[in-house]
Amino acid sequence: MKIYTEVVSLQQEISRLKKSGQSIGFVPTMGALHEGHLSLISQARKSAGITVASIFINPKQFNDPDDLRRYPRTPEKDAGMLEKAGCDMLFMPDEKEMYPPDFNLDYKVGYLDQLMEGKHRKGHFQGVVTVVYRLFRIVQPDMAFFGEKDYQQYVIIRKMTEDLHIPVQIIPCPIIRETDGLAMSSRNQLLSPEHRAHAPLIARTMLGAREKKMTMSLEQVKQWVAQTINQDTYLQLEYFEVVDSGTLLPVNAWDEKNSLIACIAVWAGKIRLIDNLKFSS
Repeated sequence: MKIYTEVVSLQQEISRLKKSGQSIGFVPTMGALHEGHLSLISQARKSAGITVASIFINPKQFNDPDDLRRYPRTPEKDAGMLEKAGCDMLFMPDEKEMYPPDFNLDYKVGYLDQLMEGKHRKGHFQGVVTVVYRLFRIVQPDMAFFGEKDYQQYVIIRKMTEDLHIPVQIIPCPIIRETDGLAMSSRNQLLSPEHRAHAPLIARTMLGAREKKMTMSLEQVKQWVAQTINQDTYLQLEYFEVVDSGTLLPVNAWDEKNSLIACIAVWAGKIRLIDNLKFSS
C-alpha cells in the first residue's frame, strides 16, 4: 500500500492509473478504523480496480470542540489495518493540504441540514459536504463507498453529488454490528465499560419498535422508545424519528406505500451514538 500526504503526488499517480484504464473506488474516513470501515474497503475492492482510502479528521464537521478533541486518533494502527485489508493507496493529508487558501465551495445543504443530525449538530453537514467535495476533487473516484450507519450523511452526499454533477457513483453499504447488536462506530472505543455494556439497548429498542409497529400507532411507538431508552440510567435519548428514506422528511403515521427508516441518537454518558433501522422496504 502506498501512502500519500500531498495532493499533487496522489493525483499524479491516480492520473497514471486512470490513463491505464483502472477504475478508482474510494473510501473516505476519519480514522479510528473498525470492521465497518474494512467492509467498505472489501466492497471497493470487489467493485473497482484500485482502492483508495483517506484518513482526515475534518475540523469543519465538528460543532463541539470537545468532541473534536476526544475523537480517537490511531493513524499507525489504521494504516496497518488498511494494508492488511488490501487497500492500494492511502491519502493522509494535514489541514493545510486539504484546505488551501484558494479553496471554496459554494453549496448549501438546504432543508436536509435542519433535520435530525442537522438539527442537533449545527453546521455539521456543511462541513461534511465541504470535505467530501474536496476529496472527490482530489481523488477523482469512479465510485465512493459510505456506510449506512450515517444514513442522513449518505443521503446528503448523494444529493450533493447529483446537484453538482460530480461523476462519481455513491454506493451505500450495510451497517456492521458487534455481536451484541451495537452498530460499529469509532466512538464506541470511547465508551466506559458500564456505558458499553448498556449501549446494545439502542439496537434492541429499534428492533422492538419495528415489531410494535404492527400493533401501535407511530406516536405510541415513539413514546415507547423514549421510555425504554430513558429508563436506563446509562442512556439518554436525544431523538427518535421515523422518516421517508428518500427525502428524510418525518412521517406522522405508518405508510406502507413509502420506504420508511427509523433514526435514533442516544447519549451514553458523554458519548453520542447513532443508529437506524429500515421499517419498510
